[in-house]
Amino acid sequence: MLPAQRAEALVQLDVTQGNVQPLPIAIPTFIGSNEADAKVAADITGVIAADLKRSGLFLPLDPAGFIDKITSADQTPRFQDWTVINAQGLVTGGVARQADGKLKVEFRLWDVYAGQQMAGQQFSTAPDNWRRIAHIIADAIYQRLTGDSGYFDTRVVYVDESGPKDKRVKRLAIMDQDGFNSRYLTRGNDLVLTPRFNPSSQEVVYMSYSGDQPSVYLLNIETGQRELVGNFPGMSFAPRFSPDGQSIVMSLEDQGNANIYRMDLRSKRTTRLTNSASIDTSPSYSPDGSRMVFTSDRGGSQQIYVMGSDGSNPTRISFGQGSYSTPVWSPRGDLIAFTRQGAGGFAIGVMKPDGSGERILTEGFHNEGPTWAPNGRVIMFFRDTPGASGGPQLWSIDLTGYNEFRVPTPSFASDPAWSPLIN
Repeated sequence: MLPAQRAEALVQLDVTQGNVQPLPIAIPTFIGSNEADAKVAADITGVIAADLKRSGLFLPLDPAGFIDKITSADQTPRFQDWTVINAQGLVTGGVARQADGKLKVEFRLWDVYAGQQMAGQQFSTAPDNWRRIAHIIADAIYQRLTGDSGYFDTRVVYVDESGPKDKRVKRLAIMDQDGFNSRYLTRGNDLVLTPRFNPSSQEVVYMSYSGDQPSVYLLNIETGQRELVGNFPGMSFAPRFSPDGQSIVMSLEDQGNANIYRMDLRSKRTTRLTNSASIDTSPSYSPDGSRMVFTSDRGGSQQIYVMGSDGSNPTRISFGQGSYSTPVWSPRGDLIAFTRQGAGGFAIGVMKPDGSGERILTEGFHNEGPTWAPNGRVIMFFRDTPGASGGPQLWSIDLTGYNEFRVPTPSFASDPAWSPLIN
């Protein structure tokens, strides 16, 4: 265990305000039982280090400075050699091929100052699953050292964009949260837009245009089964799920006005939630399902409002310069992410549900479409670049605003939607 004072400091890391000093952690290359396993062990080590670094809470130390040479997964480290280089945490591990062809992967997390093991696990998996095992290990380290659940063993659905700028082919695609293992979910015959994950399962709702007719589909990521929810003339954004996944909420236009509706996915019964002579759009539930955030121009410019999930007591919460769009409630319930347009640019920011504490995390030519990691500590969005050869790319940023990374994709990419944790 960490000493009481140090443990308390780690558990209470507050990444919602200011710059957090990342925790120095040493991750020597995992040991492989032979040359082939050594390659996989090195790859797993690299993914773990990259995951932890991108979170902004950890500083993986340069292996060139390591004094103690780890030669076995069962080896007890010489802790004094790790304190010399200021490592506070240490991760060791090994990879071995078993008789049945599966990989055995094990790791240990050590508290350098206390000289004790903090966590340890062993996995047996098909060799193709090595990258997912690396994410699971990174999640275990993250959770043990911060007290928060990790988010590395997750996926992101997005819109893959290829072809000339004026004739883009848009296909639904899915990838690991770090940009690897990308694959297509649709063929590109119809235009697809704004995918949204079910908070409680590996299921996506998205819009598809065949000609000028917008349709909404449910897609099961695991089975590939697709179900038509309905055709909704006047819809411009895909619906979002309720926290229990049993209903969706959406904005539908009628005679120039757009109002918010809820649909029960079983009965297909629709209930109108707003009734105004303005444009109400982009609804998103609070994680407990009791409230909803949305945007409306009922006050003149497009601003953010919060109301009860039954449409009661709509209250404006944004009052900054410019116009606000795409509000999304954090899975933790403590913040709302948004896009703000003004002064010739687009910013991604967060505010508390009462509108206080507004902070801009990043801004530029065109940033849009924030989506939350399932632990509510990191946001992914897309950033468009100008010019004939430009196009949208995916980026992630943590809540300090200091750790911004481009997420690699095979082609241009927009409209990311982060999955819940994979079971």
